[in-house]
Amino acid sequence: MSTDYRWAADWYRGRTVLVTGGTSGIGLGIATAFALAGANVVATGVNAAEIDAIAPDSPLRGQRLETLDVRDGEAVKALLGTFDTLDHVVNCAGIIRRGAELEPDVFDQVVDINLNGTMRICAAARPLLGKSQNGAIVNLASMLSIFGGGLVPGYSASKGGISQLTKSLAIAYAAEGIRVNAIAPGWIATPLTAALREDEDRSRVILGRTALGRWGTPEDLAGAALYLCSPVAAFVTGTVLVVDGGYSIT
Repeated sequence: MSTDYRWAADWYRGRTVLVTGGTSGIGLGIATAFALAGANVVATGVNAAEIDAIAPDSPLRGQRLETLDVRDGEAVKALLGTFDTLDHVVNCAGIIRRGAELEPDVFDQVVDINLNGTMRICAAARPLLGKSQNGAIVNLASMLSIFGGGLVPGYSASKGGISQLTKSLAIAYAAEGIRVNAIAPGWIATPLTAALREDEDRSRVILGRTALGRWGTPEDLAGAALYLCSPVAAFVTGTVLVVDGGYSIT
C-alpha cells in the first residue's frame, strides 16, 4: 500500500483496532491503513496460510495476527477476552459462493459467516467499546445491500441484513457512546472478484456502469473506515456509506 496515512496519526496513535477478515482483500487494506496511522491493530484471518501470505514488508508484520472462525461463538468470546482495551472494530470477515448459494446449505453458511459472524463480534466487543472514548464499529455492507444478485442470494441477503443490523445496533449501543456505521463497497479488486475481473465481457459491463470507470481497490475503502471511526465523525451513527465509484447512481 503506497498511501500515507500518517495524517490520521493524531486520531489513532495508541488506539486499539480489531479488524476481522483483516488478512486479505478489503480487510487487509483497512487493517494496513490503521497500522500506518499508528494504531495497535489486531487482524484476524481464516487460517494460518492466509496470515502467512501477508507480505514480509507489510505494516501488519509486527502487529497482532490471529486466526478466527466467526461462526464459532466461543472462539469469538475467547479472542475478545484477551483484550485489555478496545477502541474500534471493523467487521470484514465474509465469503461469497456464486451459484452455489442457491442451495440452502450454502446459503446458510454464507449468512452465518457474513451476518451472524458480524453480530457475534459486535456483541462480544460491546463491553470493551463501551469503556472507550469514541468507541466505534464499522461493518462491511455492499451495493448488494441495495440490489439483488441472482447468483448470490446468500451474500445479498447477508449484506442487506448488515445494513439493517448496523442501523439497529446504532440505536441499541448509542447510550454507551458506541457509534455503529457501515461501508457499502462497489466493485473492488480483491481475490473474491478475481473471476469477474478476468472475464472481459463481465468486467466491461461493470466498468461501463461505474461512473469513475475503474475497479476500486481496498485502499479506496480505507479512508472511509478511518473517517467513520474518527472523532470528526462523532455525530455519525447508523449510516451506510456507499463507496462504489458511482456504480449505484448510474
